[in-house]
Amino acid sequence: MKNQWVYFFTGSVTVKVTGKGLERFLNRLSRQGLYIWEVRRLDENSITFKLSLNKVHHFRRAIRKSGCSASFIDKHGFPFYIKRLLYNGGFLAGIATFFVLIFILSNMIWGIEIEGAEPKTEERIWKELDKLGVQIGSLQLLTDSAEEIQRTLTNNIPAITWVGVKVEGTVYKLQVVEKNQPKPEKETGPQHLVATKKGIIVKMYVQEGQPMVAINDYVKKGQQLVSGEIGVEDRYSYIASKGEIIAETWYKSEVSIPLKKELSVLTGNEKNKHYLQFWNWDVPIWGYGKPKFEEYDQDLTTHPFKFLRWELPIRYKEINIHEVEKAKHELNQEEAVAAGIEIAKKDLLSKLGEEAKIVKENILHKEVENGKVKITIHFTVHEDIAKGQPIIQGD
Repeated sequence: MKNQWVYFFTGSVTVKVTGKGLERFLNRLSRQGLYIWEVRRLDENSITFKLSLNKVHHFRRAIRKSGCSASFIDKHGFPFYIKRLLYNGGFLAGIATFFVLIFILSNMIWGIEIEGAEPKTEERIWKELDKLGVQIGSLQLLTDSAEEIQRTLTNNIPAITWVGVKVEGTVYKLQVVEKNQPKPEKETGPQHLVATKKGIIVKMYVQEGQPMVAINDYVKKGQQLVSGEIGVEDRYSYIASKGEIIAETWYKSEVSIPLKKELSVLTGNEKNKHYLQFWNWDVPIWGYGKPKFEEYDQDLTTHPFKFLRWELPIRYKEINIHEVEKAKHELNQEEAVAAGIEIAKKDLLSKLGEEAKIVKENILHKEVENGKVKITIHFTVHEDIAKGQPIIQGD
């Protein structure tokens, strides 16, 4: 006999047969290929057994010729479950609608919090968020990722240095750091101002203290620039010297620039693919097949699905594929030297800070070797060389 679990999907019925010659009737069913199971005798003239649902019409033809009577006393299997579900369709539709609504509401934006921004900057952030579609009531699935929102806000709003975007459930939290925020001055004790490096003084602005050098003086590292000791003869007082001492300083940089570069250029052709990701299994829903691009870059964006406060193991996954062409760019020596000077300038200023200014550059040495231009550059810089040195009274 076939495995009985198969009959769960095809369906089965329990039949009661009453009459004489039940053994001959059962043998006839067997010869006709009607498989039955769980045969039980109730009394001398009646039995019960189970029969596959798709064999019922054959069974009815056989019972008519047997002189026995039959009745169906029970139903089993998947087809009858489906019938019951359809009978109670309104109730099931209500349950399904409830869960769908909860699912949709769990994946919408219900709050946006902005911290650390001044009123004008916050107003600008709200306008940028509106352009991006990040609004209360929007589906998170249809908005950019937190990283993309962060990058767009940083690029489009000059007033902010950094913004962190964090998604907590249905709330977007933005932490903003603005530019040019005044730093509170640290209270210091009595101190002198001394030179951090050698140079020639070009400008002085002393707020507190006694200047010990003048413009055009050459100073060495550690030399006292402004004294915090004020007074005459034996009547001295000690203060915290403050000020800026701008000096001309010198640096040497070495840079190597290749004369030939291979660049990646976007052609504008692209292909988008969309998936539903169940755990680590991707089900494509749009954008089938491999791209016909020889060279390409791709950007991946994923949006998790949520139910209430739980994150489901289901994600919406989008891949943007951009065609790329490789192009070779050749520089002459003059262009390579100009590019090398700019690179060296940026590197030097990144070490010295925004307040330092490069006032002059001079190429000390230049040579071409192995397809590269190697240059040695001498920079003249104006920068603040003063730093505090605590006064130890009694020395």
